[in-house]
Amino acid sequence: MAKRISDTEWRGDLKDGAGTLRLGSGAFEGRYSFHSRFEDGPGTNPEELIAAAHAACFSMALSASLSQKGYVPARIHTRAAVHFGPVTGGFAISRIAPETEGQVPGIDAATFEQVAQAAKVGCPVSKALAAVEVSLVATLR
Repeated sequence: MAKRISDTEWRGDLKDGAGTLRLGSGAFEGRYSFHSRFEDGPGTNPEELIAAAHAACFSMALSASLSQKGYVPARIHTRAAVHFGPVTGGFAISRIAPETEGQVPGIDAATFEQVAQAAKVGCPVSKALAAVEVSLVATLR
C-alpha cells in the first residue's frame, strides 16, 4: 500500500506567522499564511491543496471507469472548488464542488454523466473526504 508524505513548518502566531510546505515527491514547495488562507494574500492554503488533490484523483477515477466501459477519453478537465469559512465554533469546509468536462469519443451525455457520478463516489479522495480516521502523534521538543 502506498504511503504519501508531505512536510510543513509554521513559525509565529496565527495572524502574523507564516509557513512553508513541501510535497514528499519534491514536485511542489510553497508558502502559506493567514493571509493566503483567510484573505487573498500570496501563497497557497490547505483548501487549495485539497481541491487539487480531489480534482486529480477524480479525473483519474473517471478515466479508469470510462476505459473499463470501452470509452478511452481524449481529455478530462476537472476543477474542484473547496468552500471554506466561518461556522459556529470556528471554521470548516462546508462543501467541495468538482466540475468536470470530458472529450470522450463515442459516448453519449447520459452515459458520461452516469459514469462520472459513479467515479465521484468511487474516487479514493472523495471517500477520504467523506469520513476518514485521523490519528495524531504529537511530540513536544
